[in-house]
Amino acid sequence: MSIYDIKVKDMEEKEVSLSDYKGKVLLIVNTATGCGFTPQYVGLQELYTKYRKKGLEILDFPCNQFGNQAPGTSEEIYTFCTGRFGMSFRQFYKIDVNGANESPLYTFLKSQKLKGNGRIKWNFTKFLVDREGNAVKRYAPVVKPEKMEEDIVKLLEQ
Repeated sequence: MSIYDIKVKDMEEKEVSLSDYKGKVLLIVNTATGCGFTPQYVGLQELYTKYRKKGLEILDFPCNQFGNQAPGTSEEIYTFCTGRFGMSFRQFYKIDVNGANESPLYTFLKSQKLKGNGRIKWNFTKFLVDREGNAVKRYAPVVKPEKMEEDIVKLLEQ
């Protein structure tokens, strides 16, 4: 199984194949609008603005599993993120990242042999995926987007 075999739902709950992102460097993030890490949207947007033309895609998956920090509908979350942080990268339908209803994407990501892998502990856990679809690094929620830039640039230059 490859990340490109996985389908996720967009904000309107329509299926999107991750094969649409073949050849791109992906930064996959579970997010929340009421989290102490929510200001990281600024850094994520800066990375996206700086590197999207070189092949970076940020995939945002709101998640309400941690402290009920992503209440609201997909539309409300999207409006908040675009209005407050100027977010222009793709946001998907709210998902679970742990448990019986976890997204197959997160089942896959957590199965990869990465440092710190296993159960998602909080919002703004980030996974970096290379152009071939390999998950190459996992970042804890406390890691700010700007601290990932060097790793992203290396993958973009490969």
